[in-house]
Amino acid sequence: MQGNGGDVMDKNRFKEIGRAVQNSLGLNKHSRYVREHFFAANMKASIYMSVVVIVLEVWMIIRLTITVVKNDLIDDLPHLFEKYYSNYFMLLGAGTAMLIYAVRYNLGKRDKKWLGLTIKWVFSFICIYFGITISAQDYAKGEQILTFLTMELFVVCLLIWRPVTGFLVLTSSYLYFFYKIDNMPAFNTGTSGLTIATQINGFTMWLSTMMFCIANYNKTMSQAIKDENLEKMNSHLSRISMEDELTGINNMVFFRQEAQKQMEAAALGEKAVYLFFDIENFKSYNQKYGFHMGNELLKNWAHILVEAFPDSLVARFSDDHFVVLTYDDDLEAKAEALSRKVTQLQGEVSLQLKCGAYRPADVQCDPSLACDRARFACAEIKKHYNNSLRWYDKKLEDKLKLKHYIVNNFDNAIDNGYIKVYYQPVIDTATREVTGLEALARWQDPIHGLLPPGVFIDILEEYRQIHKLDICITEQVCRDHRQAVDDGKTVVPVSLNFSRLDFELCDIVGILKETAKRYDVPKEFLDVEITESALNDRQDLLNDAMAKLHGSGYKIWLDDFGSGYSSMNVLKDYEFDVLKIDMKFLAGFGENNKILPIMKNIVELTKQLNMVSLTEGVETEEQFEFLREIGCCRAQGYLFSRPVPKEQLSELVSKGVLTFSKAYGPENKSTK
Repeated sequence: MQGNGGDVMDKNRFKEIGRAVQNSLGLNKHSRYVREHFFAANMKASIYMSVVVIVLEVWMIIRLTITVVKNDLIDDLPHLFEKYYSNYFMLLGAGTAMLIYAVRYNLGKRDKKWLGLTIKWVFSFICIYFGITISAQDYAKGEQILTFLTMELFVVCLLIWRPVTGFLVLTSSYLYFFYKIDNMPAFNTGTSGLTIATQINGFTMWLSTMMFCIANYNKTMSQAIKDENLEKMNSHLSRISMEDELTGINNMVFFRQEAQKQMEAAALGEKAVYLFFDIENFKSYNQKYGFHMGNELLKNWAHILVEAFPDSLVARFSDDHFVVLTYDDDLEAKAEALSRKVTQLQGEVSLQLKCGAYRPADVQCDPSLACDRARFACAEIKKHYNNSLRWYDKKLEDKLKLKHYIVNNFDNAIDNGYIKVYYQPVIDTATREVTGLEALARWQDPIHGLLPPGVFIDILEEYRQIHKLDICITEQVCRDHRQAVDDGKTVVPVSLNFSRLDFELCDIVGILKETAKRYDVPKEFLDVEITESALNDRQDLLNDAMAKLHGSGYKIWLDDFGSGYSSMNVLKDYEFDVLKIDMKFLAGFGENNKILPIMKNIVELTKQLNMVSLTEGVETEEQFEFLREIGCCRAQGYLFSRPVPKEQLSELVSKGVLTFSKAYGPENKSTK
């Protein structure tokens, strides 16, 4: 095995060496960008080269003409033309053609590239031919062969060739030139044949020119590759600055910029509509089919949206959310049609398309604000399966203002004591005594009045501020407990509702223990409620937190049991002390015969699992009697009391409306 591995490594090493040699000799295939880079470099060099050639040839023509006139050589013009003038004019013409094309190319006239390549090759061969012809004549007269050497340097060193091409050009021109002068009689001796010195000098010149050709090529190639990589990077950065990487459609950076331009430029600004699309239940699709299939669905959906709004601005907002700026009419029908297309993509997972629409009042409306309002309208119809489009209107405007008010003033509400604890009694079904309290948050706002939790809880969770609320409630509950004990009042355990985000945003277990210790609240008087839905997210955090709670002696309640789809799995995977049965089970009590056996079996299940059963939402005596008959341990609901402040709770106790369990009286405190 090692021998085979070594052979593979040797083969790879030889391949790398082979590729390096191939690249150095210019035998590799160039990319389009590299070819253009070489061509552009040659066109720049051709300007300098052709200007020098033109100046030299004009000077040579003028010089020869002066000599002809001065020495009265008019009769020798045919001979002079054949021997000199023809070569001068030929090179002058080629240089002029090269200069004209190169200047046009560098000025941006980049059509007919084949013509430029043709002119370059013709110009190069004429230069070399001129050098060979003139230097051969000079050699015959005993002069230096500087013209040939100059033209070789011009062609091979100013212009950039692949090394293999440079080798062929240099070698063939050198061989032809030395072959030609080898058959000419030397000026001094009258005998033909190259001297050793001439051969050595010629080979040295060939070798040095060839080395310069290779170095020039590799230097230019290195710069071309560097520029190409930089161009690719810039192109990539430019593309991702405007394009969503997954779907290939516009991203929000481009959408905001372009939407602003379109709104300012369009005379139809008043008819513009911002749409926000959300594929509801997409998370379940990812869980069932995996992220790869989820990404494919998003790509298909993006393509569908672009086709549905061909003349509109479409972008991916985030995740499975998309936005559109359109001037289309009849959006209700289009939303319905798109909803049906999403259904065709869903597979075995039920997907629902929701769309929020916002029509800006004027063209100056900020696109981000418009998208936010369309998104808010979309959120309003989540879980409303018969509605796929919701317009942003005055009602939502007021609701959104309240949302922003809640977000912006929540910290101030905590600091000023606007967040209050309301307590709702938990009743022992056997004695009808208060055996516990549930702590619920209320916001007593000076502007909006009493805000129920349904108004601000979801908003605080959305903006990841919910842990501040739960810490505030924990603080107040512990403080109320300490005050009641110091006043000699009977106290009962209080359950605290913890959000799933508490375990992620802060060390809520540590905060609970520290606060209880500070107010000297025994662990038996603080319970923790966790909703069933919370157990579907970040199970690692929740498992660890629940272990810490149980390890510290706190009881854990499973809140809203039966409201989700994984109730039995939750009972199987987690340990709870109290099972709180969702109030939905009592809805339709007395009308739906299925309620009785279901509730009876749930209560029986709690006994088998050594849990305390508690049913919420009890509103009638019939419901309470039924719960007592089937053995449900505790009940909670408006039949006994709504959530009330601690002062009102004390009044209910003092009036005899509520009676605290004797199990928590002063005579039993030592055992609790």
